[in-house]
Amino acid sequence: MLSKRILDIVLSILITVILSPLFLLVAILIKLTSKGPVFFRHTRVGKAEVSFQMWKFRTMTHGVDQLGPGLTEDGDSRITGVGKLLRRFSLDELPQLLNVILGEMSLVGPRPEIPEIVQTYSLRQKKALSIRPGITGLSQINGRDDLPIAVKLNFEVEYVRSVSMGLDFKILLKTIPAIINARGNRY
Repeated sequence: MLSKRILDIVLSILITVILSPLFLLVAILIKLTSKGPVFFRHTRVGKAEVSFQMWKFRTMTHGVDQLGPGLTEDGDSRITGVGKLLRRFSLDELPQLLNVILGEMSLVGPRPEIPEIVQTYSLRQKKALSIRPGITGLSQINGRDDLPIAVKLNFEVEYVRSVSMGLDFKILLKTIPAIINARGNRY
């Protein structure tokens, strides 16, 4: 959908410009409070099962990813003090705007998963991989990580079946209160 892609690019650039002072502040806080890079890149599976590097602000102790993909739990000791704040308000996700600009992601769509989880998808669940993954989506506004993977994937497949600009705007609006109440965030 060309109009969705144009909107993704325009809004991502606009949000990045408006929030650039916040990006700078977050980068400084990460560097001042923990060793390691400001950004964290992680392999995710996107549209047509093509892998890409998803960008995030680093919220965990540097090098913890070498231990494997282990799922994050509430109160996870690997999360830095600044990381807890970033995760609480989903600020760690902001660098994914770069993934949107590059065409690897969309503002709204199914959340991209790690390859190990995608390998377990059923044929029906693989429908979530037929469009660009999103920074936010139905599973994000309906419970995020509080949901079992099968329930999250039901939301992702439902989104693919119902995708429209109207649904995208509704999801974007519902993302704001979802971020504020932090339901399903792990920090």
